[in-house]
Amino acid sequence: MMSPSQWISLPAATVLFASVALGSLAAAPGDAAASQLTPAAVVRVDQVGYLPTDAKHAYLMANHRVRHATWDIVNTANHVVAHGAVGTNRGPWNSNYPDVYDITFSGLGTLGTYRLDVHGDATAESPSFAIESAASLYGQVVRDGVNFYQVQRDGADVIAGPLNRQPAHLGDAHASVYQTPDFVDTTSDDSLVAGSPLVKIKGAPTVNAEGGWHDAGDYLKFTHTAAYGDVVLYASVRALGNSAPSTLKTEAAYGQSWLDKMWQPATKTLYLQVGIGTGNGSDTTDPTFNGDHDLWRLPQADATDTDPLDRYATASRPVFEAAAPGHQISPNLVGRVSAAFALAAQVDAAINPARAQYEYFEATSLYATANISNPPSPLVTADPEAYYPETTWHDDMELGATEIALAAQKLSHNAMPYLIAAAGFAKDYMADDAAAGDTFNLYDTSALAHTDLVHAIVAAGTPTLAVSKAALIKDVRRQVELGVTHAAGDTFRAAGDINQFDVDSHTFGWIAVEAWYTELTGDHRFDGFAAEQRDWLFGANAWGTSFMVGEGSTFPDCMQHQVANLSGNLHGVGPSIAVGAVVNGPNDNSNFEGGLGGLQDGMRKCPTNGVDKFAAFDTSTASFVDDVRSWQTDEPALDMTGAAIIAAASQLALH
Repeated sequence: MMSPSQWISLPAATVLFASVALGSLAAAPGDAAASQLTPAAVVRVDQVGYLPTDAKHAYLMANHRVRHATWDIVNTANHVVAHGAVGTNRGPWNSNYPDVYDITFSGLGTLGTYRLDVHGDATAESPSFAIESAASLYGQVVRDGVNFYQVQRDGADVIAGPLNRQPAHLGDAHASVYQTPDFVDTTSDDSLVAGSPLVKIKGAPTVNAEGGWHDAGDYLKFTHTAAYGDVVLYASVRALGNSAPSTLKTEAAYGQSWLDKMWQPATKTLYLQVGIGTGNGSDTTDPTFNGDHDLWRLPQADATDTDPLDRYATASRPVFEAAAPGHQISPNLVGRVSAAFALAAQVDAAINPARAQYEYFEATSLYATANISNPPSPLVTADPEAYYPETTWHDDMELGATEIALAAQKLSHNAMPYLIAAAGFAKDYMADDAAAGDTFNLYDTSALAHTDLVHAIVAAGTPTLAVSKAALIKDVRRQVELGVTHAAGDTFRAAGDINQFDVDSHTFGWIAVEAWYTELTGDHRFDGFAAEQRDWLFGANAWGTSFMVGEGSTFPDCMQHQVANLSGNLHGVGPSIAVGAVVNGPNDNSNFEGGLGGLQDGMRKCPTNGVDKFAAFDTSTASFVDDVRSWQTDEPALDMTGAAIIAAASQLALH
């Protein structure tokens, strides 16, 4: 079902349908249902928009060789404002579209709304798109991404919004702590089943775990992903300074307030998660308790669920520890959570110094617990670890030490011990982990760590350390060039691999890393690459969809997200959608073996009339399916959306 790679991310709802009988996959290319949506030619554009100075690309997908075709850019007054010939054939896509052609219109820089019409031996019309300022384009992505974090709020302090969110899981305020259960991989249905029974830790105090964010389409809460989310929110606040929207600052502080509860310095205890995903049933035994993924409901319904089978999934959710109190803790967790505290201290240093000093204490006290001499294998991320399999920790420890050093510099503490440590972890990352070939995402935070370490070194007067500024910048560039190399051979100039999990968050990661490289060096040679990745994410891809809800005219409107499914408008019309959510994106067809399965009890069916609107654009190896059952492509998560926020904020800070 998965390989233990840092490239592979399976959000918590991955195993949501383990107990659902599998059926046939939605219509594949060539099926009758799919053929209803297989026009002879289509045009793909960035539906969100282009900057005036961008190298602007669109793509014509055709079912035949095109020899004589031209294009017009038409404004809202129906006037042609640019004209040209369809460009080179970039190669085949699938059997329906064996020819994909480049359309370049970089000379158009006037702000406005347009469409692109193709004429000749292929005819097609694009969705509308804008040419707009960076503040408008990237600012909206930041604001909408934050909106999704607001949708994900748990506890008493929710924001009702268009989805009518209600307070939920107030019982988390006095949650009991349980021993980490054993998880068994049952190959018959690829589910992870908790051993029976759950056992409370004798003498452990109850925990106030109320608040925080739901991790993905489910209602679990993970310190691992919440800390990453808070890191990207605070880093975005820092990047935007006074231009940061107030909602961004507020949401970062909201996440921090929950992490405050998860780390208890007095007992040196870090709590790992709230809730359990799966129950303890199997193909041959009935469960004695259900897990979160066994139910489909609105979160506020959990308070009145009296079914004994649902006790751990709803009203009496368990809390699990990252390690026993006072014991050393997995370094990946320590690094990212301490980084979140230290970033909060940096932001708060000028506005609330007392709060910043406490956040600095939280960061340093947690940092001191890292088990770097004998890290656990596998690294601790979640229960079960298979939800978020991580293999690297030097990057997280570099990030934690770097952000503490930057906070120390702002708060007049001694930063040098943390600078020395950060440089050592950076050196180890480049020696041991860089060869894996990743970029900024939930599983690899090195690019942000390198970038901030350069700033910390400069602020310290450029002392001699285990790594130099030049070496750090070189490694940031290496990560950009990984994407550039892949994009050069891709039909739609995509840096990401559509046959791997998390292609969307990786692609946003490349946009962020390009901004950091440019900011460090003043070298703008990769600006076009970043624009091409944004284009791909927002509609200039084979499927012609934006992968961020609410951005562009076509986007996922039937996500695997319980609140959106039960509270939203499944037609995607009007405000009742989870605006700002970023989904996984296309994925390898091997993940669809056996089909999508039936609807779980309580699910609302997508209003597709039996037609998979994207099937005609799938390949023999990868698909994108917008269906509530499709966790493989259609589940949003904190980390995916967080990547969009920091990518947009980092690019906006350059302009």
